[in-house]
Amino acid sequence: MKLKIRIFIVFLFTITFSYAQNDLECKTKLSLFHQEVNVKNFDKAYDNWKFVKDSCPALSIAIYADGEKILRHKIKTSQGGVKKEYLNELLEVWKKRAVYYPNKTPKGVYIAKTYQLKYDNKKLLQNSNSELYEGFDMAFQTDKKNFTHPKSLYTYFSLVVDLQDEGKKTLKEVFNKYDDVNEKIEEEVANYSTKLNELIAKVDENKELTRNEKSRKTSYESYLKNYDVIKSSISKKLDDRADCVNLIPFYTKDFENHKSDAVWLKRAVSKMHQKECSEDPLYETLVIAYDEVAPSADTKFYIAYLLMKKGKINEAEKYLSEAYDLETDAFKKSKLAYKIGQILKKRKSYSKARVYFRRALKLNPSNGKPHLAIADMYAKSANNCGDTEFNKRAVYWLAAKEAKKASRVDPTLRRDSEKFVTRYEALAPSKQMVFICSCSGTKIDFSCWIADSIIVPAI
Repeated sequence: MKLKIRIFIVFLFTITFSYAQNDLECKTKLSLFHQEVNVKNFDKAYDNWKFVKDSCPALSIAIYADGEKILRHKIKTSQGGVKKEYLNELLEVWKKRAVYYPNKTPKGVYIAKTYQLKYDNKKLLQNSNSELYEGFDMAFQTDKKNFTHPKSLYTYFSLVVDLQDEGKKTLKEVFNKYDDVNEKIEEEVANYSTKLNELIAKVDENKELTRNEKSRKTSYESYLKNYDVIKSSISKKLDDRADCVNLIPFYTKDFENHKSDAVWLKRAVSKMHQKECSEDPLYETLVIAYDEVAPSADTKFYIAYLLMKKGKINEAEKYLSEAYDLETDAFKKSKLAYKIGQILKKRKSYSKARVYFRRALKLNPSNGKPHLAIADMYAKSANNCGDTEFNKRAVYWLAAKEAKKASRVDPTLRRDSEKFVTRYEALAPSKQMVFICSCSGTKIDFSCWIADSIIVPAI
């Protein structure tokens, strides 16, 4: 009996010692590969990383964070069967991360990353569109909150379109998925715009941003730019399917079954409005039903639009004002103010339009589009806002000044902003004209609706 106990103690000691040795080796190799990853020596880091991953999978989250960097490098620098092995290894790493660190592995992020990797390498991994779509859909339905990556949102929608082309999804499913993804993009744009606006407010107060704040500002601007790109891309992908020829019979057929469904009505009206199908009687039917079921700022805007088309301008403007007053969410209110401004601008009610554009800017300073709209109105008013040829052309300086503000607050508009600034400055008085009038530094007041002034620049 004593012998058995002694044998057991020796065995236990041996096992404990072995585990201790293994644990020490894992910690040493963890430190080594982490140092190599920090200086981007991914190939050198691989063997130590693989040992720790296989021997001590729960030791540190760094196994999975660094492992992803190592394997992405391996994937990028390999081909064929070797590349496929690294792809499968990365997929396995994400699975293990979810097992050992579930609280640090949000499903909306990592399931989407899994299927994005499979999609990007679908020929090599031989995945079907159906399998890929189901994976993205699982991520979206399971953890919509964390399914935020712009590229994955685009791929998710792109796949449902491809599946419709294959006869595996209906047009209704495509429309529904477009609305799901588009609403998610809007949600994320609002999220990042709110965060960015806090930093812009600090800059406007001439306060210095910290290093961390500068980094976050760059990140927010990058996300907003990418969301802008994919929103445009999914809209283009839908274009051929969501024209009036398809939308009108589609919504006519389903109207009776959904005439009390606020979400369905909202999506139907929005898409009909977006695709300029408002001439059809169905549009008015949908708007009226939507307003009866769920009266809101949204419905009042659409009613105003209908009244505008009927020439009932005064009544329409009352509804526009009511719509603006009803909206309580700052981001949505900003979008609404911009839309109202666009309607009034189209009617050449420039002074009223500018009021709404400025409201939009106040509510969401990181959206530069109102600046471009105001600049365009200034430029179109040049002939009516000066008592001399020089002063009329001077309006373009004011337009250029306003257009420059757009790219300062909204990097997604940099190209458009530069294009308009170049155009306006070319139409403004030339250096020769400024030299002849000897008026550098002179203030020019515009007494028309613009009610602003500009200082003649030095030559």
